[in-house]
Amino acid sequence: MADTAKVTRQQQPGRPATDPGPDPGPVVGPGPDSADRPRPSDRRSAVRSLLRLWPFVRPVRARLFTAAFVAVLASCIGLVIPLVLKWLVDGPIADRDPGGAWLGGGYLLLLGLAEAGLFGLRRWLVARPLAHVEATMRDSLYRHVQRLPVAFHDRWASGQLLSRGTTDLQLLRLFLAFPLTFLIVNATTILVGCVILLVQRWSLGLVLLAPIVPLIVLCSVFEAKYAVAARRAQDQVGDVTTVVEESVLGIRIVKGFGRHRSQARAFRELTARLRATELRKARLLAALWACIMALPELALGAALVLGTVQVADGDLSAGTLVAFLSTALALMWPVESIGFLLAMSNDAAAATDRYFEVLDEPVADRDDARKAAEQTPVTGPGTTRSGTTAPGTISSGTTDPGTTGLAFHGVTFRYPDAPTDAPPVLRGIDLHIRPGETMALVGATGSGKTTLTALVPRLHDATGGRITLDGTDITALPRAELRARVAVAFEEPTLFSATVAENVLMGGEGAGSDDLRRALRVAQADGFVDALPDGPDTEVGEQGLSLSGGQRQRLALARAVVGRPRFLVLDDPLSALDVHTEALVEAALRQVLATTTALVVAHRPSTVLLADRVALLSGGRIAAVGSHHQLLRENAEYAALMSGTADGAGTARHEGESVR
Repeated sequence: MADTAKVTRQQQPGRPATDPGPDPGPVVGPGPDSADRPRPSDRRSAVRSLLRLWPFVRPVRARLFTAAFVAVLASCIGLVIPLVLKWLVDGPIADRDPGGAWLGGGYLLLLGLAEAGLFGLRRWLVARPLAHVEATMRDSLYRHVQRLPVAFHDRWASGQLLSRGTTDLQLLRLFLAFPLTFLIVNATTILVGCVILLVQRWSLGLVLLAPIVPLIVLCSVFEAKYAVAARRAQDQVGDVTTVVEESVLGIRIVKGFGRHRSQARAFRELTARLRATELRKARLLAALWACIMALPELALGAALVLGTVQVADGDLSAGTLVAFLSTALALMWPVESIGFLLAMSNDAAAATDRYFEVLDEPVADRDDARKAAEQTPVTGPGTTRSGTTAPGTISSGTTDPGTTGLAFHGVTFRYPDAPTDAPPVLRGIDLHIRPGETMALVGATGSGKTTLTALVPRLHDATGGRITLDGTDITALPRAELRARVAVAFEEPTLFSATVAENVLMGGEGAGSDDLRRALRVAQADGFVDALPDGPDTEVGEQGLSLSGGQRQRLALARAVVGRPRFLVLDDPLSALDVHTEALVEAALRQVLATTTALVVAHRPSTVLLADRVALLSGGRIAAVGSHHQLLRENAEYAALMSGTADGAGTARHEGESVR
């Protein structure tokens, strides 16, 4: 049975209960606590956030820079059109020259075609490289998530990770394809256009430039408020994704307990929050856009009136006024687009922050830095004459030539998210499993059995002491090598959306069809597998839910033994089996255990009898080690556990001392 701490650890502060009424829904989690999310006072600027994308953009920078240059060139061609109009009005039209008018029209047509062609070329230039950038970022995120410790996945909801790998990356690709380029293009267009306006008529140009200062102030205020709303909306998308995923995966529980109404209420609450946040974003953008459109329009109207008066007075030519107004109108779109370009940029900055929140999570462990320095055992007061570490003593060496098999030396463990005043889950564990020996690990619920087994393949790292395999500290072994030596099977079997064969062969690098058949026979799974429509090539579906619990557990056991591991860690691997099947599996499993070093978490006497010795874990410590019959005679707590009459107060005490 899994330790109760797993439930405790997942009920984090900041996770809203979906329905406090008589029909409670599940606790839905947005991932990291809400306190961890950036607040307006501690959020980095959008520019600094977006600059972090540069390592991914660098390989395609040539095409992106070329695309930006092409877009700037196309925009500048658009500013040449008003100059052609000025020549047409003051020249051929004023002189009533049809030939010149046709020539001017040809120039305008060529300029329009060139502008359209250049913008099409820009789009072609960015399409493929940006798809490559998105794929690279998604691949980097996936590989990093696979390398992160289990403690990270205990804290984070899977929906939050899914939203970062899908919707957030889509926002970033959209930003690189459009807003990033057009922020540069529009800024260049506005700058060049202002110069042209001032050159044509500086007095009218100053009238049009008057709204610049209030627009800058408005944009800065908008950006600060919109950034907070954008981040909140993307976090809420992750919350909704989590609820949808959990509802789909847990549909049997939802239907079985009649909780579809509470689930629906929980979903509506989250979507209502997301809707409110999106509406706030829309209101902010609408207010900014109204100001961005109104102020330049008022300035343009004022310039039009003033220019018309100057033309009437003969101080300005009609062609110059037409060119001036045409240039001003050409600048209206770049100015008006500032609002939604800033909005999209802040959405992208929030997506970047969320993406790098995961990528910044460290994968290195506390022992990795000392591996190179620790190559020889250290003799002294803490070691015996043979070089093994004395009980309760932590050695600084990585090898222990006197100790073979699997050994725990003064191992202590505390979960990273545990309260500072809480006692460690495991305290001073000293245990030696000799080569070829099977050790059963027994203890009350919450005593830390599952946690102890998770330390061997380094799903968690011990916070004190050492674990050795044949005398070598496991922290000195590359993870790939460690996990090739150690195979695991958990009480809750996890299967993937793949065939039976692919799920089982995942446990052994280079294992073939003969190994597959042997593993299925050991797990007594060959009978039901052969009865499947396509035998071992049958797809088991998502999480293998098309199979029974016992069938999934037997496939998980087959996966653990298929690679003929030197060390085997089994966490109550037979809990879902009926008595008859359990007896058959135990008989076949004895042959495997005879050739490997095994640590088996056991709750049933029948499973305990597979072991050569038994270790009793109580209060985070090894309370007793011996044979099954010896402990039945000499240890009252063990006898109570095996008879199913464990003292309730004692169990509660253990759970209070060690909540995991």
